[in-house]
Amino acid sequence: MKRKHTNKSFWKRVRFKYKLMFFNESTLEEVWSFRLSQLSVFIYFCILAFILIALTSIIIILTPIRNYLPGYLDVEVRKEILENALRADSLEERLSIQSNYIKNIADILSGNISVDSIQHTDTTSFISSNYDIPRSDKDSAFISRFEEEEKYNLTALNPNPAQTEVFFYRPLNGIISSAFNEEKQHFGIDLTAAPKENIIATLDGTVVYSGFDPKYGNVISLQHKNDFISIYKHNDILLKEVGDRVAAGEAIAIVGNTGELSTGPHLHFELWHKGAPVNPEEYIAF
Repeated sequence: MKRKHTNKSFWKRVRFKYKLMFFNESTLEEVWSFRLSQLSVFIYFCILAFILIALTSIIIILTPIRNYLPGYLDVEVRKEILENALRADSLEERLSIQSNYIKNIADILSGNISVDSIQHTDTTSFISSNYDIPRSDKDSAFISRFEEEEKYNLTALNPNPAQTEVFFYRPLNGIISSAFNEEKQHFGIDLTAAPKENIIATLDGTVVYSGFDPKYGNVISLQHKNDFISIYKHNDILLKEVGDRVAAGEAIAIVGNTGELSTGPHLHFELWHKGAPVNPEEYIAF
């Protein structure tokens, strides 16, 4: 009963309205007045704070100020470099085709090549859909047997995945303080950096581990295509959980100094392929 009375008195006190009036100092005439309660003041303050946060977020997102956020510009520049590299490769291929075409036209006009001898301007880029290599009975039997044996073998789609073109992002802007040394069982590299720096995913992948280890502190591991696994140790904060899909260049953790083996703020980065550690410096330009 006492608690109920206390609650009623609290809400009554919070909702009680006060009148604020402004007077003319000379005539003591009331110029302006309005009523406020503690509850209404709290509500107005919350609305004002929400508007300020929303305006600040919009300004950061829609203006160049976002380029000053830690880690943002680096990711954007890397994506632009990758897109420009792909675009340059396509232009080089088109230029080669165009050069062959012009050369063939020039040879025809000069009489070096007869018109009927030119079937395609670029035989490397033209494949007839109606052409089929004739097979013998032995070839057909071998192909049928091979297809049956490799039906459920996923590696048959890409027998040499390590050689495919994969663009690795640098997980952190830092200085290598300890290199890869398999003989000393140091299966990765150590990158020193300022605390609270963003750590990004080196490739597209899925989080397969995200947790704490007494020796290595906060650890997060990603499974990538082509049988690659990347491991990030000694983090301060983990931004992703097991099962999350992450894109290359996306922030996954914050640089820290956790774990018994850590000697200062840094990232211990490991790259594994088919269950064996590999030197990250052979895949990533640090």
